[in-house]
Amino acid sequence: MHRRIPAFFMAAWLLFSIFPCQAKAVGTSAASAILMDADSGRVLYEQNADARMLIASTTKILTALVAIREGNLSDVVTVKREATLTEGSSMYLKEGEQLTLEALLYGLMLCSGNDAAVAIADHVGGSQKCFVKLMNETARELGMEDSSFANPNGLDAEDHYSTARDMAKLACAAVKNETLLRIASTQSVTIGGRTMTNHNKLLRYVDGCLGLKTGYTRAAGRTLVSCCERNGQRLVAVTLQDGNDWADHEALYNYGFSTYPAHRAAILGKTLYQAPVKDGLRDTVSLAAAESFSWPLAEGEQLEMRVELDTPLTAPVMAGSRAGEAVFTLDGREVGRVELLCGESVPPKLESAMATLKRGFSFSDED
Repeated sequence: MHRRIPAFFMAAWLLFSIFPCQAKAVGTSAASAILMDADSGRVLYEQNADARMLIASTTKILTALVAIREGNLSDVVTVKREATLTEGSSMYLKEGEQLTLEALLYGLMLCSGNDAAVAIADHVGGSQKCFVKLMNETARELGMEDSSFANPNGLDAEDHYSTARDMAKLACAAVKNETLLRIASTQSVTIGGRTMTNHNKLLRYVDGCLGLKTGYTRAAGRTLVSCCERNGQRLVAVTLQDGNDWADHEALYNYGFSTYPAHRAAILGKTLYQAPVKDGLRDTVSLAAAESFSWPLAEGEQLEMRVELDTPLTAPVMAGSRAGEAVFTLDGREVGRVELLCGESVPPKLESAMATLKRGFSFSDED
């Protein structure tokens, strides 16, 4: 059942969405790029974002996410010889050395340690092969439909690739993980006698940068996945094969925050609609939002809202019970939903209650 908000109410509620913001042009030097609002998933800029490409060490975002989900940070990991022989960037592990999983994750994300990636995969997955299976399962879970992972570190392989769009989806999930975000945003740390400094220069010169991961191989070129937060809004940026990635990410963030500021509807707990109630002491019940809602809007864009009731409401109605959803649309396309709860109880009318009571005490002729 669909019930639309009365026109006078919608006009008042939509005031939050129509403040103009100055649009700016933006571009990158990347072969593939995307800018996405982390909360809503709205794409604010894209350039060849669905091309399957090598992603180098940005792979380690997924490695870290899987390890944190499946492992225990306090686990003590004994480094095997195989990890110490891994080529490329390293945290310089030694065979037989013992470190916590958390220390290895710092080495993974700050030093981009390929050796740390192998040690983590062996410990958490039991083997690299099993861990890579977990990586691919997690990628599918996150909707990364154009990605395939063959190793935990991002070394070039034919069946190891992703897209800018998929990596942005991964970044959006990663920044919701407090442990991963804490590690990825750390500029420098000393653990077990090792001082590790984050390779991500954006942390030092871009206002609000929360980090994530750099990457490079000769075949992949420079790859970078980052997140930035300003005024409570988080954006993620991905550039693949980009020789000017630091400047491009800064430009993307300046563009995104100025052109698509997130407009937050202050609706949590507030009445959005008066729904009709059949056979109640009151004819209507207020429906309140169970959560907040935000969506990035450019100049001239407006959100619209309609209410969808699960079923017509009949007394008795209990306060706090679900009644339906508020549906938000932009240019006719649905962009989000918020659950609606009954704001108060509505008892049945007296005659309705008496009729129910009489039915409960009715007797047959034979009694």
